[in-house]
Formats: sequence, structure tokens, C-alpha cells
Amino acid sequence: MKNKTLMLGFSETNITPFTPIETVGFGRADEMSRGILHPLSAQVAVWQLDEERCCVTTIDHIGFSKQHANTLRNEMGKVLCIPREKIMLCFSHCHSAPNESASPEYYRFVCGRVKDAAARALQDMIPVNAAWGNAFTNIGLNRRKGCNALDRRIGILKICDPRSGELKLLLLRLTAHNNVLKADNYLISPDYFGAVQDTLSKEFGCPIMVTQGASGNVAPRYFKSAINPPDAGDERFIRSNTALQDMAKTVLRDVKPVVACLRSQKIDRLAMYSRQITLKADVPSYPRAMEIANEALKFCGIDGTDWLKQVQHLLQNDIHQQMEEIEVQYFSLGDGCLCGVANEVMVEFALRVSELLHDNFFYFGGYTNGCTGYFPTEEEFDKGGYEVYWSMLIYYVYHDRVFPLRRDSASELIRFVVEKAPNI
Repeated sequence: MKNKTLMLGFSETNITPFTPIETVGFGRADEMSRGILHPLSAQVAVWQLDEERCCVTTIDHIGFSKQHANTLRNEMGKVLCIPREKIMLCFSHCHSAPNESASPEYYRFVCGRVKDAAARALQDMIPVNAAWGNAFTNIGLNRRKGCNALDRRIGILKICDPRSGELKLLLLRLTAHNNVLKADNYLISPDYFGAVQDTLSKEFGCPIMVTQGASGNVAPRYFKSAINPPDAGDERFIRSNTALQDMAKTVLRDVKPVVACLRSQKIDRLAMYSRQITLKADVPSYPRAMEIANEALKFCGIDGTDWLKQVQHLLQNDIHQQMEEIEVQYFSLGDGCLCGVANEVMVEFALRVSELLHDNFFYFGGYTNGCTGYFPTEEEFDKGGYEVYWSMLIYYVYHDRVFPLRRDSASELIRFVVEKAPNI
């Protein structure tokens, strides 16, 4: 007989490195960690309804390469007896965690811990009810001064025991870059996502999972740093020694009344699936590449020497175009849906998708199943700068391309996401 009750298994594991390790997120000459500020974690939630089984996993990391993410998904799939597309990895995009591409040992350590957590979650399935809600917050600011595009929604998935109503899990979706700590921080930390989990778990007495939204151009309102970082460089941002706690307290203040009002219900809808779209990126001419490299050095101090060599190598081999196959993954539960891509998408993506679907419980975001660089809207593309060009000079080695996706790619992806969305 089929089980018509939604089942949930949850487990959490510590993925903090034991020794100093190379980090990733700031493009510094010295990326070695110098201690632990707060531990890193991964959380695994296994869901089942009837014959549909799927998994949402959150990981304190800037985002694995797609190859590493897919390898982990494949291994988790063996543990959970489900295919890769039934496993969604949600990276927090914190900038104070290890570089798994530079440390095979750490990558294997994380994979082992996450697979063990998946096995424990599967062994501890319980019946649950659920409810979606939205709180609205001001934890983020658009990086472009004068641009007011923000996704102020905090998506809330409240999970409760069907009989007692006891809270079993809160899953939140936030939209603000997870880099309250800036380039002068060398301590391992989950950044403000960790503070949110600690603060809210104490308040609600249950585990807190946090997923990242479309925050490519949304910086945290509060920051902790002795330097003047480029993404917090005007009077709108608040420098604070308690910035991590300030972010967490703001989230708690805005979430608490909504959680109190939500009434969990029996769920009769669960699905997870992926769809693929292939988009194109040009390889710039060498004179144009030189121009971009000079701008990056002048305005951000970024050395584009290796990037220029790669551009030259591609051109010499008559490669003028690169392709990226993008996996769009959907996790649909009840009347809400988390949808994500590996790219670092801008906030306008989420706003436009939700508007086109007329659905305030459809949450589109990035850093899902990897991290493959900024994905600008047409408006951002025209403005250029770090998110469009300069960041590629640092991170091209992880993204398998040297240039941003073409200008019209944003509209292509938005249309695709809407077309393939579940009919709720």
C-alpha cells in the first residue's frame, strides 16, 4: 500500500577542517585559513511521499565545482536509492570556507560526512505536515547604488508533527550574499547563515536549514571588517562588530510572527526534477581582453595574467565560443517550490520568475548543485564591472569559460524556468 503521508528524515554533520587549509572567496594572494571562528556544517533532509523520494542538502561552502557536486550527488544517490536529479545540493555561498578544488582530502572528507548523514536521515523517517509562508526583511542591499531591486521575501517552510504540532524543522530561503565577513577575515566560518541557524534553533527548538536565493548582486546590510570592501562601500551599509548577530536577529524578528501564524497541513504533492538548457558565451578578442584586464587591475587590483593566457590559447585554437549546459532543478512540496541553478544569478531573476508565474511561493536562486560564476541580467551586463567581467579573471578556472554568458541569456533562462515550472 502506498504511503499517503509525507515523511521526513533529517540529519546534520560537522564539516569543519581540522588543520589550516586554503579557502576560496576573496581572490587573495594568501588564502590559508588561520583558525576557526565557527564550525561548518551540512544538513540532509530526505523527503518521501508515495513512491517519490528526494533530498535537499545544505552545505556551508561557496559552492563546489559542478563536477564535484555531481559526484557527491551520485554517491548520495547510491545511499538513498534515487537518481542524481532527485538530490538538490544548496550551497550557502559563504566566503570563509575551504577550497575543495584545491584540497582533495577535504572534498573526500565532506563527501564521506554527507553520505553518512544521508544514511542516518533515511533510517529516521517520521510523518510530518508542512506549511509555506513569507516573511519580509531588510537584510540585503543591492550592490549598485541607485538600484532598488531586492527580493525581500524570506521563504519559510514549517515542518511539524501531524499529531502534536511540535516543530520538527524550519527551512528558510534568504536573499543576501553570505559574506558579512570580508577579505580581512582568515577564520573559517559559515558567516551569517551559521548565526541564523544558531539564533533561530535556540528560539524555536528545532533544526534550521537555510538556502540561498538569487543574491548575485545583493550584499548583506551589515558587515564586519576593518577594511573598506568594494561591496559595502557607501553609507547604506552598516559596519558592526556584531554584524553576524545583527543579521540573525533581524531574520528572527521578521520570521517569528509568521512562523507563529502558519498552520501546517497534510501534504499531497512532492516532486523533484531537473531540466537542461544550453547557453553560449563568447571568447573576447585579445584587444578587448586586454582592456578588461587593465580595468580589473585598476579598479579591483585583480591580476589577469593567467586569464589573458587562457583567452590567447582559445583564440589561437580558433575557439571563439564556449557553451554551458545549465541544470535547472525544482523541488516542489505542497504549494511551494525551490528552484535553482549553479550560477550566481542576480536578484532580478527571482523577481521576474515569481511575477511571470504569479506565485509568491516560487523561489528561484543560485548556488544549487555547484557554483559557476555570476549570471548578469541585461541591465547588469550593460554596466560591466566586477559581476560581469572582472570576477571571471579569478574564477574562470572553475567555470570552464572565460567570459560571461551572452547578454540575452538572462531572458532565455527566465523563460525556460517559467516554462518548466510545476503546475501548482
